[in-house]
Amino acid sequence: MRTALIVAATLAGVASGFVPRTKRVVPSASYAPRRPRAVAQPSRVASLEAASSPESTAEANGDVSSNSAPSDWRSQILSALSVVIDPDLDSDIVSLGFVQNLRIDDSRVVSLDLELTTPACPVKDLFVQQCQDAVNGLEWTRGADVTLTARPAETPTGAPLGMSQVGAVIAVSSCKGGVGKSTTAVNLAFALESLGARVGIFDADVYGPSLPTMVTPEDDDVRFVGRQIAPLRRGGVGLMSFGYVNEGSAVMRGPMVTQLLDQFLSLTNWGAIDYLIMDMPPGTGDIQLTLSQRLSITAAVIVTTPQELSFVDVERGVEMFDTVNVPCIAVVENMAYFEKEKDENDMQIDEPLLRKKFLEALRKDGVVGDLTEAAGVADELVKIVQDNVLKANKQLDGEKEEIRIFGPGHKRRLSEQWGIEHTYSVPLLGKIAQNGDSGTPFILDHPNSPQADIYRQLAKSVVSEVAKAKYGKGKGGGRPGVRYSPETHTIQVAEGGGTEEVGSDREESAILPAELRRACRCAECVEELTGKQILNPLSVPESIRPLSMSPTGNYALSVDWSDGHRSLYPYRQIRSMLDSQGDVINVESVEETKEEAVL
Repeated sequence: MRTALIVAATLAGVASGFVPRTKRVVPSASYAPRRPRAVAQPSRVASLEAASSPESTAEANGDVSSNSAPSDWRSQILSALSVVIDPDLDSDIVSLGFVQNLRIDDSRVVSLDLELTTPACPVKDLFVQQCQDAVNGLEWTRGADVTLTARPAETPTGAPLGMSQVGAVIAVSSCKGGVGKSTTAVNLAFALESLGARVGIFDADVYGPSLPTMVTPEDDDVRFVGRQIAPLRRGGVGLMSFGYVNEGSAVMRGPMVTQLLDQFLSLTNWGAIDYLIMDMPPGTGDIQLTLSQRLSITAAVIVTTPQELSFVDVERGVEMFDTVNVPCIAVVENMAYFEKEKDENDMQIDEPLLRKKFLEALRKDGVVGDLTEAAGVADELVKIVQDNVLKANKQLDGEKEEIRIFGPGHKRRLSEQWGIEHTYSVPLLGKIAQNGDSGTPFILDHPNSPQADIYRQLAKSVVSEVAKAKYGKGKGGGRPGVRYSPETHTIQVAEGGGTEEVGSDREESAILPAELRRACRCAECVEELTGKQILNPLSVPESIRPLSMSPTGNYALSVDWSDGHRSLYPYRQIRSMLDSQGDVINVESVEETKEEAVL
């Protein structure tokens, strides 16, 4: 049996800070592990709040020219920081509880901890700059020192023992083998690690484990944490796979595989990590469903290829995760296109032939009579042509042409029909396959390549969507509440809840059922390639009504209509319709529609 090693990894990210020209320069922000709440020392803070201090009279009179801060310095700072908005959670950092350990020293330099939802927050550097801007905007402050921390992982209910400190479980899945699922999972994990997150990878494919081939661990010495096994490590990423501990093939039935995976999850001590990337086995069977239910998976990333058959698999994957209430947050279209250098088609000129033609033209038209002079002019003209051709070739140099071998793909269709906003196309590249076979992830060997940037963008979208799923409750994030009102014959929409959570105490918007039915973008109603509407709007009666409505993941609403049709609407589309109509519906039109529905 091969063994595992724990390598302690301290993740530190340094965020660049804004330094005002007229104020004291303070150290730039740094990332530090979360620590217990610090109590301000009397020598630093108490003197600032003491009403009996000599400066208190000046503060009461509004005089802040002395070294003391105003008596309400805390409220002023929090008010200034409340203009900093988290774009994912759609709320300010003060209301979200991000501002911790706020303090000020005798020289009026403000210090605070910014406790983010994850150390991999894509906008943490922007947060630091905005916080320093806000604090330095107060006349009496002399600088701001911001320390980035992260909230501790919330222990999921019923999680296996070894996963009690795992913040989020991300399933990377495909319904068909050979589409690059494991390649995506590995590069996603190391992309998240490069953002500052603590990450682990679990290879759940017992029959065909890929992780031992794709990632060579730094050491395979046996390490135990009590009665548990520590994961192997590569850099700051933890690794575990059946292939690491058993070199032979797994010949066993489904129930045995499920028990084996359950033991692996219970016996592997992942420690405190932000994301566990689960490389799921292909398919939508019992093993996949059991893992989804057993692990409390936070979100899923679907991997596919551009073929039509693969799009069908995407639909099955989304539906499978929807049955266990796991949102699909991104789709990776692997092997989407082949990149060919455009400089292979550089323009070439036949210099002798061109010189001869110029010379003949010059003498024929009598522009230059002397043969020697004509030859000189012809050479100059050839040089001009050469320079122009060289400039044109330089413009093409380095540009790549995308050749879509397997078709145009389905990114637009995924966005319009399923509401999946994050779709990524990864090219067919030999280096990605070579790195997968060499034991070193592509993103480690080629961190500055355009393909590595695709994996980083995927990682940022995962961080953003996980934050929305766990903490987001604002308008525009998550799924709204939707219900049908027979009394008004309207579909009521309220932000911040599921289909059953719409109530009178919340602000609702309304949309007519017929208008929503006419807006269906499925393949039966709209041509996929041209976008031309097939459905005749006049064929949809005003009396049409939804028989049932249910969410599909976090991004779309499925509606069964009274005309027998089933539609899928991204919540983004529903919000757009409400915005375009100004959330106002003609009451008389609704009453006429109600009468028609009754008849």
